[in-house]
Amino acid sequence: MIDPIQPMEPKLSEQIPSGKDWVAQVKWDGVRILTYSEDHLVRLFNRKKHERTYHYPELAEISRFCKSRSVVLDGEVIALEEDGKPSFHQVMRRDNLRKMDKIEAVRKNVPITYMIFDLLYYNNRWLFHTPLVERLKLLEDIIIPQPDIQLVSSYPDGADLFRVIKDHDLEGIVMKQLDSFYYPGEKKDVWLKVKNYKDLVAVVGGFTLNGGVVNTLLLGLYDEQGYLWYIGHVGTGKLSKKEWRDLIYVLQPLIIEEQPFVNRPQSYKDVLWVQPSITVKVQYTEWTEGRLLRQPSIQGFVNRPPQECII
Repeated sequence: MIDPIQPMEPKLSEQIPSGKDWVAQVKWDGVRILTYSEDHLVRLFNRKKHERTYHYPELAEISRFCKSRSVVLDGEVIALEEDGKPSFHQVMRRDNLRKMDKIEAVRKNVPITYMIFDLLYYNNRWLFHTPLVERLKLLEDIIIPQPDIQLVSSYPDGADLFRVIKDHDLEGIVMKQLDSFYYPGEKKDVWLKVKNYKDLVAVVGGFTLNGGVVNTLLLGLYDEQGYLWYIGHVGTGKLSKKEWRDLIYVLQPLIIEEQPFVNRPQSYKDVLWVQPSITVKVQYTEWTEGRLLRQPSIQGFVNRPPQECII
């Protein structure tokens, strides 16, 4: 079986490049999943090389959407809300699942779509040094689109696509050079991501209660010396009322006496401090002058080591 790799990542950019050597793609708000298929065996891995084969069993049926059984596909698994927009919170209901005996029930409640945007391995050969334009052509030849399997479209004008993204309040775009190679585990400026809104993954260091229900999470990021700095609190977002109610059962065993932050949050009473072990994805508009998040909104819980949440 093919050994899993860490995928290539785009660099963050404020500018949208133009020219015939660039194409633009929608940046989907989901979970990066690479599909490895060889000798009738299919396995799925995320960007950290953690296996997700059993989380997305519909993708293991590769013969229904791929003409070649010797491939490595790179793409994003997304889950759509009723309004047709991708929801990071919903897809994490699938990705965070730990009891695989519940997968069929969750699969019915949270259908997913696999948005494929690259081909890394084909006919027993790695394509890292094959230009993107050729990889995209091969993808079109071997992928049979299905309702839950789609090829990510490429557009010639990034500025036009970004205007559409803003109109529909989607996450952003990725600009890619057509002659670019694929660099596993690296960030290269041949791929650039331009975001419509900002997000980050933060560490939960405390919480407050209202009537026995969690109503606020206090967030932090680590510096390079390993100190956790308070960056703001969040009490709104994608969590349902039930999820807010159930949070107490997750947080209560983590309660500690001393605050984990090196800078004490102001204007907070009756805070319960917790061991910094839970991480959440948060959207925000900007940083304040005091290095706090402005208008943060929780999108979902993620499986990222707290020490990787760095300022």
